[in-house]
Amino acid sequence: MKISCVFAVAATLFTSATLAGSNQNITIGLITKTDTNPFFLKMKEGAMLGATVHGVRLLTAAGKEDSDYPSQIIAIQSMVSAGATTLLITPSDAKAIVPALDEVRAKGVQVIALDSPTDPISAVDALFATDNYKAGELIGQYAQAAMPLTFPGQPLKIAMLDLSPGHLVGARRHNGFMKGLGLPAAGAETSELSATPEIVCSGYSEGAEKQGYEVMANCLKTHPDINLVYTVNEPAAAGAYKALQEAGKQKNALILSVDGGCAGVNYVREGKIAATAQQYPLTMAAMGVDAAVAYARHGKKVSGYVDTGVTLIADKPMQGLPSKDTQAGLDACFGAK
Repeated sequence: MKISCVFAVAATLFTSATLAGSNQNITIGLITKTDTNPFFLKMKEGAMLGATVHGVRLLTAAGKEDSDYPSQIIAIQSMVSAGATTLLITPSDAKAIVPALDEVRAKGVQVIALDSPTDPISAVDALFATDNYKAGELIGQYAQAAMPLTFPGQPLKIAMLDLSPGHLVGARRHNGFMKGLGLPAAGAETSELSATPEIVCSGYSEGAEKQGYEVMANCLKTHPDINLVYTVNEPAAAGAYKALQEAGKQKNALILSVDGGCAGVNYVREGKIAATAQQYPLTMAAMGVDAAVAYARHGKKVSGYVDTGVTLIADKPMQGLPSKDTQAGLDACFGAK
């Protein structure tokens, strides 16, 4: 497969894969939040795999960071101008990109959100994603069972390393975690983060290791007795572990996370993370390409929400809570080998 750089706009890297086959006149666009997070790299891999199988042209773009929605808007417009009939997108801002999506959908372009919903959800034709509330709930249930065994008699003192303000995926993981832990929690349809006295410190990690480290380090300055750490994803978990390790407190707290990437599963195997909820971005993207080809060939759009699955990964299973070990997690990390 030949990959060639077409052009770079703002913070967006826009590349094209031109492939031989009966569908070679079909163009599909994939727009992710970044091109550095392993989750989105695996999503890109899934889209490229699907493009290879179907013999279609795939355009890809990504911003510099999770919140870089202006670059996504530029990519939306550029890809449609380049002939894309379907866009697959992980929205950096659920609301800010909606006008751009409305514009291209009015021209007949099919839009499928991957992983992250838009606000409103009706701004796209379909959503292929993890049930992020359930993902949070699974690791919360694990923490509820594990904490009395690991730190008997200790009251919960929780640090929450969230995603970014107003982000629905981050809120769903946060609130699901709290529900699984048995604490008062909002439902899955709000972007507000529930709070309880057990949460002694919180901050926004932006899903990145550097910010995860900074939030955790600051939390430990004021609350050195934190014993439970929720992280919105595994890069943030890596940063949290580094901060705990530097403070000599890595054995004093359990870290729980979401994603189930290969690196994250290895963190579980090494004991840095107690458990993670594994999701499958490669599957999301491959399904998106399938739907894009079907639309280009037959004119039928997909609609609604497709749950792409989530699995609890832990090497120390808790009674009554279904999970898989890290070997199974590595065999399936981020969707496929």
